[in-house]
Amino acid sequence: MKRILFVFIFFCSFMISHAQQPWTKGAFKTKQYRNVFVDFGYTPEAVDAKLQEVFNDVFFGPNKVYFEVGDTMGYVSDIKNHDARTEGMSYGMMVAVQMDRKDIFDRLWRWSRKYMQHQEGPLKGYFAWSCKTDGTRNSQGAASDGELYFITSLIFASNRWGNDTGINYKAEAQHILECIMPRGEGENSSYLIDPDTRLITFTPSGFGKRFTDPSYHIPAFYEVWAKWADDGRADFWNDCAAKSREFMHQAVNPQTGLNPDLCGYDGKPMPGFGGRRNGGSNFRYDSWRVPMNMALDYEWSCADQQWQRQYGETIQNFFYSQGLNDFVDQYRTDGSLPEENEILQAGGFRKLRHSIGLVATLAAASVMCGHEKSREFVDALWNAKHVPFDDGYFDAYYDGLLRLFAFMHLSGNYQIVLP
Repeated sequence: MKRILFVFIFFCSFMISHAQQPWTKGAFKTKQYRNVFVDFGYTPEAVDAKLQEVFNDVFFGPNKVYFEVGDTMGYVSDIKNHDARTEGMSYGMMVAVQMDRKDIFDRLWRWSRKYMQHQEGPLKGYFAWSCKTDGTRNSQGAASDGELYFITSLIFASNRWGNDTGINYKAEAQHILECIMPRGEGENSSYLIDPDTRLITFTPSGFGKRFTDPSYHIPAFYEVWAKWADDGRADFWNDCAAKSREFMHQAVNPQTGLNPDLCGYDGKPMPGFGGRRNGGSNFRYDSWRVPMNMALDYEWSCADQQWQRQYGETIQNFFYSQGLNDFVDQYRTDGSLPEENEILQAGGFRKLRHSIGLVATLAAASVMCGHEKSREFVDALWNAKHVPFDDGYFDAYYDGLLRLFAFMHLSGNYQIVLP
């Protein structure tokens, strides 16, 4: 009995030390991914089953957000807002290529290309960020994170399935890459990446190109473009990755780990816009994605591993201090609660909640962390139920997709798709 107890204690100690061992090289070099769930004691069989369950919830369950149209197309819908967005369409494509679901990927791409992508005019190559589910555009303008994910997922599709199965994925990615480079002059110019700072814009045209959204920053995606886009701009994309990492140091509050939803290219709130008046400088829905984005950059590149590990533990420490089961989904970046007029509403409700989407991204941050609290965040996600709140509010779309991405990360199934 003593021997069995000793072996059990040794095994548990090994798992903890293994899970907390910092990485110095990312998957671009090692081609290895950590299954944090298994490191923390869940069985591989249980993890695989859970991931499949969460995937099915999003794409095929009673609260699914994926809908097929005819024989060849499909869309992902923000159910509560009755539309399809480039955010959700490109997220769906990234999930599909990660899960090796070419059928879903191709349907989403065909719908996006037919209804969302501008085929001519000043926004040629860009995508209308919101459409009705029948394809009618709600807005002609683009939101830059959609293009970011479209390009990366198309390159991965090219790497995984080749370009001779009906869609030339690499050519489609190269077309977008060509179109997002600066064009026009003055107020009529458009660009996905600000030419002066090499940081991603909030929108590639209009007022939105004057500032950025920290949750749009995924430096490792640029490294993917540099390696496999074959567009002749590898040095430029690698520089964009470096500039993006530098920017995040400025955008994140060093005491709380919180970042604003919107900010200037210097990481600071913009005077007269996006500030206390409407909560735009607060940590809220878009901001939730940052912990998971930094986890992805850490996993794949590890180019900024020291800062990212510190960041991961800082933001987990803040939310832990708020109560692991009690923290809410919107804060000022100093950690104080927003006033009523600052709270961003969703689905017709203006209310602070303990949202599973944020539970998910904070758990994903555990990939970067070495402290024991990270285990509790992972367990909280594993045990969380994605069900309606008592007042009826339910977000199958945003919460559901972030939950799925987090399970992919923590199970080692969000990977660089190699040729």
